[in-house]
Amino acid sequence: MNLNFKMSELIHSDKAIEHNINNMPDINSLDNMLDLIVFCLQPVRELLKKPMIITSGYRNSQVNKLVNGKSNSQHLKGQAVDFVVKGETIESIIFKIRTSGIEYDQLINEYGRWVHISYNKGNNRMMVLKM
Repeated sequence: MNLNFKMSELIHSDKAIEHNINNMPDINSLDNMLDLIVFCLQPVRELLKKPMIITSGYRNSQVNKLVNGKSNSQHLKGQAVDFVVKGETIESIIFKIRTSGIEYDQLINEYGRWVHISYNKGNNRMMVLKM
């Protein structure tokens, strides 16, 4: 399988850099991120046939607080990313994923600005939400 994603994309945080915070995940979060890439992000990338721009991936607790993330955010466990795709609306991305058969935990239209997608191996709820 050829992957279009790198762990560095999912770990990068402008907020962490700005505040000199080490945003390196633990081994469990890295494992979750690998599952997220292989079983969720890569299939979505192949479905859309366009690059996905990851705007937020893994966040440690310090970074999560700085971005006003929820205390139970799946970003804290390496199970979620937020992304956009140039030339695609948030609604069209969500529709395509929702109707594709790709497994996910949550698929969220966040404020019409980005897509939040998560993957929780063995416990995916296939929830679609709008904030």
